[in-house]
Amino acid sequence: MIDIDIIQANNSTHQEIDQLMIELQEDRINGKIRDTLIFVEHPEIVTIGRRGMLDGLTAPDNFPSSQVDRGGGLTWHGPGQLVGYPIFLWKEESVREVITTIEEWIIMSLSEFGIDGLRDDSMQGVWFEGHKVASIGLAFSKWVSRHGFDVNLNTPEGRIESVEGCGLPLGKHAALAKFGYNISITEMQNALLSKMPEILGRKVSRTINLENL
Repeated sequence: MIDIDIIQANNSTHQEIDQLMIELQEDRINGKIRDTLIFVEHPEIVTIGRRGMLDGLTAPDNFPSSQVDRGGGLTWHGPGQLVGYPIFLWKEESVREVITTIEEWIIMSLSEFGIDGLRDDSMQGVWFEGHKVASIGLAFSKWVSRHGFDVNLNTPEGRIESVEGCGLPLGKHAALAKFGYNISITEMQNALLSKMPEILGRKVSRTINLENL
């Protein structure tokens, strides 16, 4: 079992966490820190990945945005969405295997609330009732990951639905509250941590608040 650190980043902006991830990834590569998982609920932002930049994609009007160096297109982040950034040195043999492992982690965690999340072989992430409720986007250096995943719990009405995230049509992303599930950020985080030893072979050794780093 691998010991990891948790960083609770509260309402830190995406820009703040993006810079922190770069530093932590370099520290993990150099063996200065152990595997570290950041949990955060961001203020609203639409991030634009490399594919989105190449395709000339922009955020809708009245949405703040930022360019990032992960793959993919547009991704919405904001209130009511739990985001996890694993700065992990992975032992899996392929990126697809890493993605599948994270998908399984989210699916098994959602099952704690009676939700039967599904995979779509054509697109990474987790689906429920025909809508994408969790997205995954990673960047790797020397097999240490940066960026991460999100789970849509109770997002403001009409916001995530107005972004063509992951190249999907409008309205294909949804929060679980849309289907009558009232899950808090803390409850989802605790479910992920409870399933982490079983799915990821990792357990929490220490929890750190970002302001104490």
